[in-house]
Amino acid sequence: MGILAIQDLSKHFGGLTAVNGLNLTVDEGEIRGLIGPNGAGKTTIFNLISGFYRPSGGTILYRGENIGGMKTSRIAERGVIRTFQHTTLFQELTVLENVLVGRHLQAESGFFSSLFGSDRPNAEAAEERGLEILAFMGLADRSDETASNLPHGLQKALGLAIALAADPKLLLLDEPFAGMNSEETRHMMTLIRRVRDAGITMLLVEHDMQAVMGLCDRITVVNFGEMLAEGTPAEIRADARVIEAYLGTA
Repeated sequence: MGILAIQDLSKHFGGLTAVNGLNLTVDEGEIRGLIGPNGAGKTTIFNLISGFYRPSGGTILYRGENIGGMKTSRIAERGVIRTFQHTTLFQELTVLENVLVGRHLQAESGFFSSLFGSDRPNAEAAEERGLEILAFMGLADRSDETASNLPHGLQKALGLAIALAADPKLLLLDEPFAGMNSEETRHMMTLIRRVRDAGITMLLVEHDMQAVMGLCDRITVVNFGEMLAEGTPAEIRADARVIEAYLGTA
């Protein structure tokens, strides 16, 4: 069994079936791609894994424990952390302060008491860890810069740094390359490989096929809430069903 094992997962919204009997296993240490046309059910799957939705049926096993239907905070405490397509930053805080917001998920004391000085030992430990994460992400020289001043690619990198501050074991990346130019995409691919090499498993939803094919160990393709295909990038690229439903002849 992998770090994540989804079994017969379904989600219904009234008469609409968004996910239908999905089975998916993610092995520890891999980068798994989750792709498909708009409306295929990818975001719903992420919402189910991360606790925003309760499954209509099936199980979501994380390290053998069924987390389906748990509160998002309890799932995050177990090490399942999700990013969002639209990077959510505290624009008027500094880069380091943004990472401290993510770090508070793992803190024993409240975030604001640590940040504003009533709990200095924890605050100093959190700041030290935050600076380590920024250095790991290549953002150390931007630690005192206001988040709103960062270019788009670095804002996305900061969003990833915030997720890392919560000490993830399984990271759900929702379109990490959205809106990036080619140079920013290459940089983000390097960062994501670095995160994987640090021992963090990743499941990513993404429409940038160059990034998906270049990053992922295996790819799962969904369509109309069901599994369409699964395999290596080379296998997916050559699959006639995937070409017809999603990739196109190009």
